[in-house]
Amino acid sequence: MVQLDSVTKVYQKKHSSVTALNEFDLQVKKGEFVVVKGPSGSGKTTLLLAIGGMLRPTSGIVTVNGNDIYDLSEKKRAKFRAENIGFVFQLFHLLPYLNVYENILLPDGVAANRAGLTEVKEILDRLRLTDRAYHKPGELSVGERQRTAIARALLNGPDILLADEPTGNLDSENAAQVMDYFAGFHNNGGTVIVVTHGNEAEQYADRTIYLNNQLL
Repeated sequence: MVQLDSVTKVYQKKHSSVTALNEFDLQVKKGEFVVVKGPSGSGKTTLLLAIGGMLRPTSGIVTVNGNDIYDLSEKKRAKFRAENIGFVFQLFHLLPYLNVYENILLPDGVAANRAGLTEVKEILDRLRLTDRAYHKPGELSVGERQRTAIARALLNGPDILLADEPTGNLDSENAAQVMDYFAGFHNNGGTVIVVTHGNEAEQYADRTIYLNNQLL
């Protein structure tokens, strides 16, 4: 499902450069649940963004679901992301002036698609957000905001779910609920890659990768 071949990412600064990934190789099988851990600055988020088609590597090849994603045009890559990859981030990335319903629909303009509206209602029910559908993010608890972000990521039935510190702002109860949702996606055949400092995800994982040259 995911393959990285000799992927390097160098960030150029005014008077220096920082190498976040250095000829990094990775294979993730379809339906695998992988956790990525490592200290701050070890390249975890860079790795996730590269896999998600959001950060072009300096060198190397990123293949997702059989596609060399950085060989695609920007337009085709955006379409590929929308159809194949769901993202969940620690800071949620919800638009404050839109309600829950609208935030879930936003990424791919499915508001005009009646089937899309039906799917949103089903996801709202599944994530216990139905009674919050017309509330804006500022009116939600932290856990409800994260569940909204998960609903948005799952709307189009992606093959891969990428999550960057998805429980970092949550208490233990909400963190456990988030991991249960990820586990449900995984149990239905989805591929999950979670970047985290915490330990909640490891009990669900098939494999844990430790950046800094340790691989389990």
